[in-house]
Amino acid sequence: MSILTGCTTAEPEPRTPLVAGTGAPVIIPGGPGDAGRTARPGENLGDSEARVTAADVRFAEGMIPHHRQALEMAALVRPRSSSPVLWRLAERITAAQRPEIAAMTSWLRSAGRAPAVHDDGGPPGDHGGHGDYGGHAVTQEQENQLRTARGTDFDRLFLSLMIVHHEAAVTMAKQQIEDGTDRIMLAMAADVVSGQAIEITRMRRELLRLGG
Repeated sequence: MSILTGCTTAEPEPRTPLVAGTGAPVIIPGGPGDAGRTARPGENLGDSEARVTAADVRFAEGMIPHHRQALEMAALVRPRSSSPVLWRLAERITAAQRPEIAAMTSWLRSAGRAPAVHDDGGPPGDHGGHGDYGGHAVTQEQENQLRTARGTDFDRLFLSLMIVHHEAAVTMAKQQIEDGTDRIMLAMAADVVSGQAIEITRMRRELLRLGG
C-alpha cells in the first residue's frame, strides 16, 4: 500500500525493527478466525513505522472496546443456545479477537499511549469508548435483551446483533486502511475486513435459515 502525504517527493520514513523481548509477552494475531500465538523472545516481528499517526491510535483505541463487546456477547452463547453453529461461531470470535485485544494493547503501550480502560478485558457492560467511531455497535439495552433471551429467540437476536457489530468493525477497519500508516495496524485492519466479512456471510445465511 502506498501512502502519499504531499505532492513532492519526500525521504522515506525510517523504520525500527520490532523484536520480542523477555518481559511482557507479545501476542501475534492469527489469520481470520484463527487463534494468535505468543512471540518467542528475540523473534523478529518485522519493521514498525517510526511515525504513528492519530488514525492508527484511534483505530486501536476504538477496536479494543469493540472487540471486548464481541467477546462478552460470545460468552452468552453456550448457556443460552443449543445450536452447534452458534457455538462454533462464538469460539471463532473468542479465538480471533482476544489475541487481537492483547496485540493492540501492547502496540498502544509501545506507541506511548495508555491502553483503553481495563486493558485485556473489563467487567461486564464496561467496554470503554469507541472514540471518534460513534459509540457502541450494540447498545446496552440490546445486550440486556440478549441476556434474557433463550433458545431460537436468542439465536436470532445474537446473529442479528453480531452482524451489525461485525459491520461496524469492517467500517472501522476500512477507515484505518484509508487513513492509517502503521504497518501492524494496517495488517490488523486488513484481517478484520477479510475475516469478519466471511463471518457476516455465514451469519446471514444462518439467520435466513432460522427465519430471521
